[in-house]
Amino acid sequence: MSAPTTKKPTVTEREARQVAEAAREQDWRKPSFAKELFLGRFRLDLIHPHPLPADEDVQRGEEFLGRLREFCETKIDSALIEREARIPDEVVAGLKEIGALGMKIDTKYGGLGLTQVYYNKALALVGSANPAVGALLSAHQSIGVPQPLKIFGTQEQKDAFLPRCARTDISAFLLTEPDVGSDPARLATTAVRDGDDYVLDGVKLWTTNGVVADLLVVMARVPKSEDGKDGKGGITAFVVEADSEGITVENRNAFMGLRGIENGVTRFHQVRVPAANRIGPEGAGLKIALTTLNTGRLSLPAMCVGAGKWCLKIAREWSAVREQWGKPVALHEAVGSKISFIAATTFALEAVVDLSSQMADENRNDIRIEAALAKLYGSEMGCLMADELVQIRGGRGFETAESLAARGERAVPAEQILRDLRINRIFEGSTEIMHLLIAREAVDAHLSVAGDLIDPDKSLQDKAKAGANAGVFYARWLPKLVAGPGQLPTSYGDFKHGVDLSPHLRYVERHSRKLARSTFYAMSRWQGRMETKQGFLGRIVDIGAELFAMSAACVRAELLRRQGDHGREAYQLADAFCRQARIRVDELFTRLWSNTDDLDRKVVKGVLGGSFEWLERGVVDPSGEGPWIADATPGPATRENVRRPLK
Repeated sequence: MSAPTTKKPTVTEREARQVAEAAREQDWRKPSFAKELFLGRFRLDLIHPHPLPADEDVQRGEEFLGRLREFCETKIDSALIEREARIPDEVVAGLKEIGALGMKIDTKYGGLGLTQVYYNKALALVGSANPAVGALLSAHQSIGVPQPLKIFGTQEQKDAFLPRCARTDISAFLLTEPDVGSDPARLATTAVRDGDDYVLDGVKLWTTNGVVADLLVVMARVPKSEDGKDGKGGITAFVVEADSEGITVENRNAFMGLRGIENGVTRFHQVRVPAANRIGPEGAGLKIALTTLNTGRLSLPAMCVGAGKWCLKIAREWSAVREQWGKPVALHEAVGSKISFIAATTFALEAVVDLSSQMADENRNDIRIEAALAKLYGSEMGCLMADELVQIRGGRGFETAESLAARGERAVPAEQILRDLRINRIFEGSTEIMHLLIAREAVDAHLSVAGDLIDPDKSLQDKAKAGANAGVFYARWLPKLVAGPGQLPTSYGDFKHGVDLSPHLRYVERHSRKLARSTFYAMSRWQGRMETKQGFLGRIVDIGAELFAMSAACVRAELLRRQGDHGREAYQLADAFCRQARIRVDELFTRLWSNTDDLDRKVVKGVLGGSFEWLERGVVDPSGEGPWIADATPGPATRENVRRPLK
């Protein structure tokens, strides 16, 4: 057996991009509403009429939501979890008893077999009771062992692990390392083949559930065999028993929010893992991780929906009783506009999550962009809604629930929800990484036909061929961006019922084409440098997110109208949201070309070069001593094992 690799991989920027590119799903076998939207094609037919779950799925889901609601109301003490920074063992045991660990696992393995729609509704419910409990369940099922095994596992692996995950065992997902975040090409944890086993060495950081987990999904780099016979190597996924010899949980991390999560640092030293526990072939780890996240990412915006609903409830109740200058604060425009924003945005975000989830359940559409947009939009808007609630509550919003109760007022944890939601802009792909990931998928059609033209490694023959293909593609595509249904005043007339939503859909159609034209112009202008224009790409993606949310809101409003379920009010909320979103879209389009990106780059170079160090004078730095990034050299543990299994 080879000795463990202790030297961190050194990769160039180009090599890092190649690793990420190789992990992408390369083909689009199914239609995608969001992909078409970025190409200037408003395919309303892909989402309208709104898809609906089967009756038996609804019955099963509603029955479980009833049990879960009773459990949340009677067994989860959020204030206790916040105070003690730990989810009580009996709460986890109760979740196991009602089957919450197996919400997404098929019934033949002992799970509940809930659809994505009802799984997300359950997360919204339990996350409103306490976000740390929601995070535990989400990490276990959305990115932990059940999801990758469901898609990529062998039958033997499913038979061995899924029944455990459904009822008794908590799982965690281990990818991030102290010096490796969204650049997995530099992954340092190794898995060296030794007979029928692999031997793992390395350190993993921010292992949500890792402190209490029974099973781990671990991403590690398998060295390529010298003779090429044993395997091709590369980043590979494994199911690992958390109590294996050589595994040490070296620290339970603490954060500004989600105080109850069991998140730690895990060290692997000569940990033997059976080759039978490898998920998929060698080198498929990143593809497995990204594919798992395609639907797994929907769990975060689902919990943001729950947070939005709670923020709306508190804003309504508080602003009706709090009076200033002779009337409730809700009737003052400065406060009322915030309440309108929370209500309209909660409606739209629920529309985005439900629509994306139902499309995932039906498996008719490729939802990789929709799920990513839902995560991006939900995490950003969730934070904004919580921040606005704190502002509406004023000083009471900044005060802790415990302090409020101590002086005789209702214990409203507004500041806690703001702290708890903040991590969602970082979890499972930061906003900045999501911008780049979505932008890459949004321009995939262009790179497919014209990518070789801007690739410096391609031959003149390849470039000539790409030029010919691009000429054919753009000759057909560009003329279609000139005009469309959005310019006809009668288009989308079936969305006019009292409140008229058709102008908003026409707006989406027109601006979808404008978005595509802007993207094409930018690619023509910057060509190979396009990937460095991250500010521009972020705004492109944000425009697409707003257009997607507007579409989902209108389609949901029409669904509720047809079902007779608060249709008139839904139309009003959709109208309010679309009007608010249009203001944001118009501003984003302006900022595509009128911004400070170039100046910002110059300032950044000056900051890093020390030109502005004089500006930092006059303060005291309260930071402690120590390295910016902890040493993650493989080797035996030198710290106590703080793993705390829950049985």
